[in-house]
Amino acid sequence: MTKSTPTLASRLGTVLIAASLLFFLILYGPFLLLFLPGKTVAVPQNQPGLTITIPKINAQAPIIKDVDPWNEAEYRTRLKEGVAHAKGSSLPGEGSTTYLFAHSSDLPWNLTRYNTAFFRLGELQPGDAIMVTDDVQTFTYQVTAIKVVRPDEVKYLTQFQDKDQLILQTCTPIGTALKRLLVFAAPA
Repeated sequence: MTKSTPTLASRLGTVLIAASLLFFLILYGPFLLLFLPGKTVAVPQNQPGLTITIPKINAQAPIIKDVDPWNEAEYRTRLKEGVAHAKGSSLPGEGSTTYLFAHSSDLPWNLTRYNTAFFRLGELQPGDAIMVTDDVQTFTYQVTAIKVVRPDEVKYLTQFQDKDQLILQTCTPIGTALKRLLVFAAPA
């Protein structure tokens, strides 16, 4: 029996396979972590600014106030920092519609911690809790309805109702901009 020494080609192959696996983990690791059991998010207390927490889908992100939903350059930049609060909609506790939107996915090289905050939003069901926390208090909402609409159906964004409600929006199916997923929630 003779021992053979690894050739340069086999060593290079091993290095390329290891590098590919590492790249895959770096690229898709944040998404994979979203599905690990046992991970829970806590509602922030006494933290400056607005924060949204959705326990069922382990989502938590800062809310960026007064983002123009009609200015693509502005909202694309702001969505890298958190969930966008649509300019013209109310803030929680003001007794009217609060409209928040975020990406469900993005190009792999554009991923940040927050620009895919609504990745798992489609898993919500009526009765699930959503919390919005400001500097002083936490507003708890309960999902009441879920709708999928065409991108040109903007009445929910332009005709705010004078009732206390929260609307969350993201694109669906994940990885496309074909339709919009809307989650409606009322104060709990």
